[in-house]
Amino acid sequence: QVQLVESGGGLVQAGGSLRLSCAASGSIFSFNAMGWYRQAPGKQRELVAQIFSGGSTNYADSVKGRFAIFRDSAKNTVYLQMNSLKPEDTAAYYCAADRVQTRYWGQGTQVTVSS
Repeated sequence: QVQLVESGGGLVQAGGSLRLSCAASGSIFSFNAMGWYRQAPGKQRELVAQIFSGGSTNYADSVKGRFAIFRDSAKNTVYLQMNSLKPEDTAAYYCAADRVQTRYWGQGTQVTVSS
């Protein structure tokens, strides 16, 4: 069974930085892609960033140039470095891993950006 455990959320002032971590229970290369999604109150869950097994990445327009997704295969962990945070980045952030036609989710971690 796949387990994804997120950490690193918290409260930060606008302009600050946070790094989220997603530790997988197995090799991250067993997944076609891993990514970070977020959901703000009253809004739909949206893609923030993805990293594919070959190393290519994909970002939401709203975070390009501010966020970076990267991985450490030795630790089976994917990270989301978030810089220049804005109040509109406030949301619950979820790690996801895709394998064939199944998407696995972590439990989520809250990020709150104060103005």
